[in-house]
Amino acid sequence: MHRFFADENGIVDGIAHLNEEDSRHALRVLRLETGDEIELVCAPARYLAEISAEQDGAVCVQIREELARTEARTQVTLYQGLPKADKMELIAQKTTELGVHAIRPVAMERSVVKLEGKDASKKTERWQKIAREAVKQCARVCVPEVREVRKLSQLADEFAALDVLIVPWEDARDGSIRDALAPFAGSEALSVGVLIGPEGGISQKEAQWLSETAGAKLVTLGPRILRTETAALAALTMVMTLRGEME
Repeated sequence: MHRFFADENGIVDGIAHLNEEDSRHALRVLRLETGDEIELVCAPARYLAEISAEQDGAVCVQIREELARTEARTQVTLYQGLPKADKMELIAQKTTELGVHAIRPVAMERSVVKLEGKDASKKTERWQKIAREAVKQCARVCVPEVREVRKLSQLADEFAALDVLIVPWEDARDGSIRDALAPFAGSEALSVGVLIGPEGGISQKEAQWLSETAGAKLVTLGPRILRTETAALAALTMVMTLRGEME
């Protein structure tokens, strides 16, 4: 079933309108007509709906019923050390599918890519669009916020607001994601940060700051060294699985 987003007015008396982009796609590309069923996304829920009218390129829909909720109770923010090439696009897409709450690109010591000013804004807009499209594909309701690039040292306040900050580090010799989450086993909701280093990894200096100043839990992902994009997906999958979000 085709999935669309409601416009900014939301649902009023069981009626909603598709946003401009989705209206155009529904009419011109998919050739949908009055009476066709669609899935409507209007955060924090999604609905079975039927196209009831079309006027001047705007699509009006009638809500039939609310569908099952798909958002994770565990809110995971991915802090991703800036990777090279288009790896951030893949990370934004796949972590959205896995249920990430927010994505924060981080400029770290070993980041080869440097993003500032207009370039950073354009990249952020691109990653946000990719996350939005991924939400449609995976039946989510809330689009993860892709935040602006920040240096690691600028994130102390964000880290302090989390329930737990988990940092997979190739030089960690003990500690696991399971260990880091164990104290919160009885918590219904939880805010978790997962920080992944760029291609060159996390420096000793950064690891020390994260552990001693930010209170991070430095953990191992096993005996094999994973690429940055693989580590992000593996760590997020582990968190979601251990929290019962993949059942």
